[in-house]
Amino acid sequence: MKIGYARVSTKDQNLEMQTDALTKVGCEIIFTETASGAKTDRVELTKMLSQLRKGDIVVVYKLDRLGRSLKHLLEVVAQLNDKQVGIQSISDAIDTTTPQGRLFFNISACFAEFERDLIRERTKAGLEAARARGRKGGRRQGMTKEAEQKAILAETYYKEGKMGVNQIALEIGVSKMTLYKYLRLRKVTIGSYSK
Repeated sequence: MKIGYARVSTKDQNLEMQTDALTKVGCEIIFTETASGAKTDRVELTKMLSQLRKGDIVVVYKLDRLGRSLKHLLEVVAQLNDKQVGIQSISDAIDTTTPQGRLFFNISACFAEFERDLIRERTKAGLEAARARGRKGGRRQGMTKEAEQKAILAETYYKEGKMGVNQIALEIGVSKMTLYKYLRLRKVTIGSYSK
């Protein structure tokens, strides 16, 4: 039996393109889900995996719909292989029910892993080169002196209650969001004050 799985990341996105394609290739059951690719708990994916039987074929529009990362995708594929269930990806033209499809999938996964390792190595080399020139990578630590002074002013103005949030932000030359950030950093309880 062909079983489809379709996923979108947000409610703004539409599942119809995927479900239409899955129906067209003969999926008898289609599991649909709205969940971020990074989310570990995907109810419909778990439900589908628990119902699969030997000889079934899981069909997806694209492989990235199935796994939240390469590692997760390989884990799902290993789980399906253990159950003797195949995978077909419409867009990627991958079909693990054939020896060529399994070979192509494994080679693709190896290349993707190799590419990730190269990116990691280049990033590491770049950071080391920057450190050798006296620069540090990563986020700046803490607030600048100017930002600290503005935060103290913001706290003072806010606690006095004589100015509204918009006026305070204008006075110290920052956006409202930055003003709220300063107040949080100064551990000022922010109420619904909007004079």
